[in-house]
Amino acid sequence: MSVYLLLLLVVLLPQAAFSASYDIETLGGRGDGKTDSSTALEKAWELACNSTSNSIIRIPRGRFLIARPLVFSGYHCALKKKDGAGIRFRIQGVLLAPADYSVFRDSDTWFSFEGVTGVTVSGGALDAQGRTLWACKASKGRCPLGVTTMAFTNSKEIRISGVTSLNSQLYHIVINGCKDVMLEGLQIFAAGDSPNTDGIHVQLSDTITIVDSKIGTGDDCVSVGPGTTNLSIDRVICGPGHGISIGSLAKVEAEPGVQGVTVKNTVFYGTQNGVRIKSWGRPSSAFVKDVLFQHLTMIDVQNPIIIDQNYCPSNIGCPGHESGVKISDVMYQDIHGTSATEVAVKLDCSPKSKCTGIKMKDVKLTYMNHQDALSSCVNAVVSLSGVNHPTACL
Repeated sequence: MSVYLLLLLVVLLPQAAFSASYDIETLGGRGDGKTDSSTALEKAWELACNSTSNSIIRIPRGRFLIARPLVFSGYHCALKKKDGAGIRFRIQGVLLAPADYSVFRDSDTWFSFEGVTGVTVSGGALDAQGRTLWACKASKGRCPLGVTTMAFTNSKEIRISGVTSLNSQLYHIVINGCKDVMLEGLQIFAAGDSPNTDGIHVQLSDTITIVDSKIGTGDDCVSVGPGTTNLSIDRVICGPGHGISIGSLAKVEAEPGVQGVTVKNTVFYGTQNGVRIKSWGRPSSAFVKDVLFQHLTMIDVQNPIIIDQNYCPSNIGCPGHESGVKISDVMYQDIHGTSATEVAVKLDCSPKSKCTGIKMKDVKLTYMNHQDALSSCVNAVVSLSGVNHPTACL
């Protein structure tokens, strides 16, 4: 190729096609599991953030100790001025939290992304080493709340792909105030008795997709908080854990609602719940509407289908009022499998705000060894089509 043609290609190709690369080992990081590589990762972010082309931050093979919480802020990135540019974290090794949970005592997040656009996190593993904190909580000692492993706040055009999250102290991944987020091919694991280790929590966010992932924790596989719209969950394996939950809602009276949630082609193994909508018994401006639960398999699930508007964990400190959350237009279609309890369908709705527009089509759930399961409905208006077992409270 002539020099002229080479120069012409350089001019014609978009600048975003040329990536700057920052390897944390060349910036002082060490993959020995002992040396703190926090500063190296901070340097890599600063360089990528100040670059006007798209950039790659590389974490090579090895175990890199990140011994302090890090904030990756995009509010002053040069990339905000360039369309099509972004930053990609390409992880081949493991990012390791300190074994001593007290190091993070005054923090709430290990890796916090704030105000970023066009960030991708792919591959590798994040190990928050939460077991010692779980043990402290189990012994009812004086323990910190713990940190979320990774959180994105006020961000857009985010991709998290092929990442493994292990042993989070608290939530694994939080999406808060974001738009256009894809989470795919994730593996999220914590012990089934680990407290508050939700796999993915979404709130105040729009156009979020979770697909082709395995999630097993001590709390919800996916929890959906107030202000969530257009959330799609597809081809997820959930268990152990508390299932997929919309809520809890009505923690405060003035609260945005949840709208446009779809859960499809998902399998629940031995979970406490399958698909759940839950709210506290409090006055509330919140709502849940336009929800589709479709093509779901339940295997030994305690509460395969549940709406609980008297949510009160451990029956401690609950107000006992009627929930003001309005639940409407919820479709349950082609849900089959086994319930670990006799009542497979439980709709416990508020007398103040009855559940309306609840539809069930081809819901087929049995109890234990193919015994007939039961349904229980309070303040719920249900319509049926197709073949349903149990028949849900006409």
